Amino acid sequence: MYILYLSSIYTILGYGAGRTSTWAVALAKGRLASQLGRKLFVDIIISNSSSKPIYEQITSQIKDQIMAGNLVAGEQLPSIRALANSLRVSAITTKRAYADLEAQGFIETVQGKGSFVAGGNDELLREERLREVEGHLLRAIEGARVIGVSAAELVEMMTVLMEGDE
Repeated sequence: MYILYLSSIYTILGYGAGRTSTWAVALAKGRLASQLGRKLFVDIIISNSSSKPIYEQITSQIKDQIMAGNLVAGEQLPSIRALANSLRVSAITTKRAYADLEAQGFIETVQGKGSFVAGGNDELLREERLREVEGHLLRAIEGARVIGVSAAELVEMMTVLMEGDE
């Protein structure tokens, strides 16, 4: 597993990849921010044991950070090469992840300037969140069917749960 914010900071500042002390990371983050004047890294964890291809792991984690509001409209993402070096993956892999994000409307790439979180994508974010909710509901429905819960009972359970949150 590689942790981007550790590896990228250490790579950029020339530290050995094996160092992981908290104070060194905090110091490195401070130096990186002062050197670049802005945040140019995102937290991405690549799992070599995952069944998902690496480009999909990158795509989904950046998308998750955009949807969570950790990456905001107009914020610059690391360059394809910088991200590839930080994660120790091929630039082709990161290029594919960025291309997928751009095709889905999450980022915009400006030739010669870099890739940025797309603005005005509130409706896109809502659609993505709705797809996630639908996925959760499908799993709940499958579980309910296994134990013989009727549709009416499931709707009643959901109504009670939603009213409990209000």
